[in-house]
Amino acid sequence: MEKKHYHYKTYKPFGMLSQFTSGEARQLRKKRFLSELYPFVAGTMPIGRLDEKSEGLLLLTTDGKLADEINGSGVEKEYYAQVDGLITENALEQLRTGVTIGVFGAKHYTKPCLIKAIAPPDFIPVAHQKLRIGVHRPTSWISIILTEGKFRQVRKMTAAVGFPTLRLVRIRVGTITLENLEEGAVVPLTRPLL
Repeated sequence: MEKKHYHYKTYKPFGMLSQFTSGEARQLRKKRFLSELYPFVAGTMPIGRLDEKSEGLLLLTTDGKLADEINGSGVEKEYYAQVDGLITENALEQLRTGVTIGVFGAKHYTKPCLIKAIAPPDFIPVAHQKLRIGVHRPTSWISIILTEGKFRQVRKMTAAVGFPTLRLVRIRVGTITLENLEEGAVVPLTRPLL
């Protein structure tokens, strides 16, 4: 008999790690983990990650094979990024065609992506006060759709063209969206992911 697997989607809040616990408990005592959001089934793992300062859609599953499949298959991931400054068409074009970023000490040229300037989204919560958005300069929002997922890729890409990311929200993975999820909410999914 085939093992039953469980799948979830959540709105990972700013300031939370994309993991359940840490072996470095003393050092990470003040860190927040996914386990505080929901009583997940044992063996649940995140599919991909969002860094501590990023927020938005995070998929989770008990099916390791499926997680590997999604991570390695070039599934589209869409992000909304609030960047420092009023982004230019020239910067957007550079991002569309690809830029060089550093990944663990090596240079990586990013794949072409879909990117456009957008109006400030009205369906995401107010930014965490630690972000200090708009303190020094005006900001602008972009939508960016990637089919790869290098470490802190969106942040590195926007910084490479002179518009550092201040706030990053993942809103879609494949066909699964953030929809009307509130920050910290977890929804069990009744069908396999994607």
